[in-house]
Amino acid sequence: MDLKLDGQQQRPVTRFGGAGDAGHVGIAGSDALADEAPLEIQVAEHDGPLRPVAVVLRTRATPTDSDDDSGDDDLVTGFLVTEGVVHHASDIARLAHCSTVASVDAEGNVMQARLRPGLRVDWERLRRHTFSSSSCGVCGKATIDAVCLALPTRPPQPMRSRTVAQLHGLCASLRDRQPLFAATGAVHGAGAFDDHDGCLVVREDVGRHNAVDKVIGHLLRQGRDGTGLTLVVSGRVAFEIVQKALVAGFAGIVAVGAPTALAVDLARRAGLPLVGFVKSDRATAY
Repeated sequence: MDLKLDGQQQRPVTRFGGAGDAGHVGIAGSDALADEAPLEIQVAEHDGPLRPVAVVLRTRATPTDSDDDSGDDDLVTGFLVTEGVVHHASDIARLAHCSTVASVDAEGNVMQARLRPGLRVDWERLRRHTFSSSSCGVCGKATIDAVCLALPTRPPQPMRSRTVAQLHGLCASLRDRQPLFAATGAVHGAGAFDDHDGCLVVREDVGRHNAVDKVIGHLLRQGRDGTGLTLVVSGRVAFEIVQKALVAGFAGIVAVGAPTALAVDLARRAGLPLVGFVKSDRATAY
């Protein structure tokens, strides 16, 4: 079926439910499902050939994306910075979808980033760089050490104290800005909030990490990072979410769900406040 531009696709379904024999009778209809498609990210030095560096599954053209792009610009910018391929958004001289793909299915699913003159990539280090994946098998103290060594040095700017009601208000504000989740129930959300609880940007995606990368990429493309801001996420907090928040300089993380043990260990090691399990009447600080 045709892709909708708001990140949804319609699919036929049969619904069951209700009391008595009527509950066993299927009713035909359709349902809105979140779009999920692979995105190949290719990188080239200014005078070098393009090389594939990653393939991520993401949601295209969500309602929260910027008006001037499909969301892939924010995603790729955030990904390249938080994964250490580049250090600043300005390191990317040109970023665009590939215009000559091998098949119709690949159209819009390949992004090419050409770096500024003089910038060189350690391709061998990039090939070995695996701790961004939660299923890569790298874990424990060595992983935390590797991340902390790669983090930029910046003065700590801790997240300001908030009441449980204020923390819940942040999560509720994020939820209110997730139209694709409201329609499909199948995507994650991430947002950047300032010290006055003002929402600067919200992004949705089928992947938690993608939503965070989109937020970070948007901030970087606006000429700022996460310094002094709180990252609010709609689900659980895994190790790589903390890693990305640290690289972007966020003051803290607030989450609807729980963190993993390794995420807590990294946050503690780096001095990043982390609050999870935020409900209307309770929250847990790790």
